[in-house]
Amino acid sequence: MGAERSKHTRSQCDKILAHMQSGKGISQYEAAQKFGCYRLSARIWDLRDRGYEISKQMVTKKNAEGNSVSFAVYRLEGDAE
Repeated sequence: MGAERSKHTRSQCDKILAHMQSGKGISQYEAAQKFGCYRLSARIWDLRDRGYEISKQMVTKKNAEGNSVSFAVYRLEGDAE
């Protein structure tokens, strides 16, 4: 099971990386919708561990009920060394 999980994790990292390399930021909601990734912060940690410089910006918006919600948006700042 460990090898299968590792392959799945790597695949999610690659998809998230490609998304960010296209100049787009990514939030947890987008990661779940587009890539089935429910642990975005863990995948960001994996990418940082691979040498990618990734910034985090906290964003506050109103939800459908009019309440303020805050969430992180991650962006690629540089390439791996």
